[in-house]
Amino acid sequence: MTGGSAALRAFGLELGRPVRPMLAASAPDVAAALARVRPAALEWKLDGIRVQVHRDGERIAVFTRSLEDITARVPEVVEAARALPLRSAVLDGEAIALPRNGRPRPFQVTSGRTASRQDTGGLRARVPLSVFFFDLLHRDGTDLLDLPGERRFAELAALVPAEQRVPRLMTGDDATADAFFQDALAQGHEGVVVKDPAAPYAAGRRGAGWIKVKPRHTLDLVVLAAEWGSGRREGLLSNLHLGARGDGSPGLGDWVMLGKTFKGLTDETLAFQTRELLLREVGRERGVVRVRPELVVEVAFDGLQHSPRYPAGLALRFARVLRYRGDKSAAEADSIAAVRALAPPGEDD
Repeated sequence: MTGGSAALRAFGLELGRPVRPMLAASAPDVAAALARVRPAALEWKLDGIRVQVHRDGERIAVFTRSLEDITARVPEVVEAARALPLRSAVLDGEAIALPRNGRPRPFQVTSGRTASRQDTGGLRARVPLSVFFFDLLHRDGTDLLDLPGERRFAELAALVPAEQRVPRLMTGDDATADAFFQDALAQGHEGVVVKDPAAPYAAGRRGAGWIKVKPRHTLDLVVLAAEWGSGRREGLLSNLHLGARGDGSPGLGDWVMLGKTFKGLTDETLAFQTRELLLREVGRERGVVRVRPELVVEVAFDGLQHSPRYPAGLALRFARVLRYRGDKSAAEADSIAAVRALAPPGEDD
């Protein structure tokens, strides 16, 4: 054990080589999140692209949450990192298309900007990006991942100007926290992330240290199968079979079906999912196309209900598709444990 501990202490971040980002659990509201951690640091949850920025002298590299190098596509982020008063750093943050009126443009606009490799200068003029940092993992030769979150944020605040930091509030009061949450929504953002000020940075893990709160119930689920549409949707895969990660839960497989939906699908989304799902087809049965569980879709729903039809005894109520999450792998989809945490008491007994 001594040798293993020494080996772990010797391991460090490597500048220019990204690490998996820390992930957030979910809570139905701010009060429920504060019931898990109090006092807490609340930060606005921006609906942009997660970026991990590495600086080594004048060399800057920018990576997405899936560890894709997008440095050449986001010159604004590069310039912001180069302007900071330090030699080396690894920063965690969000890039977002934010007009002068301060209200963010739709996620698809930001996503389209960062995904395009063509005419970066022209795209920058039409869809300028802003970057907001919320964590600092390395500074001038010292790794900070194991420090408490409040220490990491203090280091960040000493380096990054307020206009490039995500708005933040430390509180243990439910009313104060909810007012902060409502302000984030009023500004057009997704919600808040409630953070344990004592938590280290758990790279690649979804622990109790960060808890996201949105105004509606949403889950990131994997498409397990789809059914052919009819009428206007003839020839298109429409009704989606949605599943959460089994995550080793007893009696459940790798993927746990929670329901179906054909709602929220635009013509563009229908065409996209038909093309992508057919590429992942593994079999057909009575109008159902079974696919490899690879595509992640963000789904909004009105609640959970008991249902003996599904293996976990839970089903989504009035589920509708918000968007496909091309920036997430199936391994980053929500687990059945996260789903159960959203169920009302007794709902999944």
